Amino acid sequence: LALALLLSLLCGCGGAAKTDSAAAAEYYYDEAKAEINYASASYGTTTSAAAGAAQPTPAPQSEQTGLPENVKIIYSASIDLESTSFESAVSKINEMVSSCGGYFENSDLNNYASYRNIYYTIRIPAAQFTWFCDTLSDLSAQGEVLHMNSISRGAKDVSEAYYDIESRLATQQTKLARLQELLKQAEDMEDIITLESAISDTELTIEQLTGSLRKYDSLVGYSTVNISLREVYKITETEDPAIGFGAKLAAAFRSGCSRFVNNLQDFLIGFARAWVGWLIFIVIAVIVIMLIVRGARRRRASAGERPRRASARERRRSRKERKAARRNPAAPSIPEQVREEENPEN
Repeated sequence: LALALLLSLLCGCGGAAKTDSAAAAEYYYDEAKAEINYASASYGTTTSAAAGAAQPTPAPQSEQTGLPENVKIIYSASIDLESTSFESAVSKINEMVSSCGGYFENSDLNNYASYRNIYYTIRIPAAQFTWFCDTLSDLSAQGEVLHMNSISRGAKDVSEAYYDIESRLATQQTKLARLQELLKQAEDMEDIITLESAISDTELTIEQLTGSLRKYDSLVGYSTVNISLREVYKITETEDPAIGFGAKLAAAFRSGCSRFVNNLQDFLIGFARAWVGWLIFIVIAVIVIMLIVRGARRRRASAGERPRRASARERRRSRKERKAARRNPAAPSIPEQVREEENPEN
């Protein structure tokens, strides 16, 4: 009996100890799970029970990180892109704009030639501005369908102007409330007319200031990205910076030859596209030149070309007479000889 009682006591203590240990383990497990979920929500990671590790997911950071809440900054960018696969590039841009919650403010497609150009004005949430620009740069660096030639970013602080308008708006609203109170108390018709005119002017000012604040809120909340996308048959090549005079000279020659070939190709392509216009221009030019030459000939004939030839013969004859006079001063001149031959009696 004593042995059985001892065994029962030992089993109860072991079971209580086991229960306490299980409860403690479950508590710390729940705490660790909560910490993991908090970290996942904060840093954009998800836990996987099968893999047992966190996988990163894109989580664009806000543009206002590290800045006071009352700072108003307008972000903008201009990006020049080119692609040999125009449809794929346009589809990629549309996908990126849709994924970050932006919209197209303006889109202009030029398809007048064999190669197309498109110009976008895109509004991107300010929190996604850096992510959008960096993603386009990464796609260009990875050799995707897009190739970036240039990118320029800007940030404009409009906090002072914004809060100045906000202060003026509050002042005008207070003024409007006072004018309305005075209008309720006014009894003279002249005072009523004056107060109504002042109220109308104040309401107009309030509308203008409210519109300015809304415009600033739109520009601050949604950044502006201007994109120029060109379709090309060959991506613009980028060379490594040359070191030394010889390398720079060789690079300059290569660049010059490449530009000459490209310009010649563009000229021939342009000429081939407009050959009908060039043919018409050449025909018209030839006809005009022929008419000018023919008119000049007719003017010379009408002015008397033969008398000028006769005068030229007279000049040659007088030149011969001067030469004969220098050779034989006593000899009669040619006109005198001609007269003597015509009148032998004299």
